[in-house]
Amino acid sequence: MTLTGHRGLDEDGTIAREGSPDRVAAEFAPVVAATRSLLLAAFGDPDTGSSRLHSAYLYGSVPRGTAVPGRSDLDLLLALRDRPRADDRAAADALGRTLDADFPQIDGVGVLLFDTAALLSELERHDLGFFLACLCTPLLGEDLAGQLPRYRPTSLLARETNGDLARLLPVWRDRRAAATTDAELLRLSRHAGRHLTRTGFTLVMPRWGGWTSDLAESADLFGRYYPARAAQMRTAALTGRTPTTDATTLRLLLDDLGPWLAAEYTRVHGEKTPRP
Repeated sequence: MTLTGHRGLDEDGTIAREGSPDRVAAEFAPVVAATRSLLLAAFGDPDTGSSRLHSAYLYGSVPRGTAVPGRSDLDLLLALRDRPRADDRAAADALGRTLDADFPQIDGVGVLLFDTAALLSELERHDLGFFLACLCTPLLGEDLAGQLPRYRPTSLLARETNGDLARLLPVWRDRRAAATTDAELLRLSRHAGRHLTRTGFTLVMPRWGGWTSDLAESADLFGRYYPARAAQMRTAALTGRTPTTDATTLRLLLDDLGPWLAAEYTRVHGEKTPRP
């Protein structure tokens, strides 16, 4: 949620870090403690310098204090000292399965793996760098945010964080066509709903002049500037929170709102810098 009266900004007008350890609800404190212990067991202590893990971060609803027991997932970002290997991915996946099985208050675990060089690179300065500095909460190790700039709600930030929707839409449509189970469609609708809502928000972010990760607030802010598409964006936000297998909703998101939003985003902010 945004800081009251400050639109998610610090006093200097830069985007405030949205999560904090003291915002973790009591129900999720044991999950966070177990996560810390499992990371140390799997990767070693990053403070010793001998671990492949440089630092670990929470992001999403748990460190924002908005997680709902039994419905919210646990999201982690691991910064490794060099490029992730297959055994790093296997260790992260095993950690996620253990947490998901041991704690009914979370519904799934997602773990992102990146090396510190990528996170601090010029190419990722306004995408992964912003993500770590403003949307991630330190859990273990030295916080890389100290090596990144302060961010403002600019068109550059909008372009580099969400200017790739046109590339993603065909991938989502292929996933829809290939889905054979309700679980696959639920994952797709949840992901697409969230991404479309955040893209809709960042489309208007520079005009509004602030930051939020709250889906409902994002949809409402988008609707102020694009009232003709407001109802569709509210549907996207709802789907991001409560996914569906409904074919009509998926068509609305992937075949109507999505293509329009991708074209409007490119018109307003341009396309994201290509990645190798």
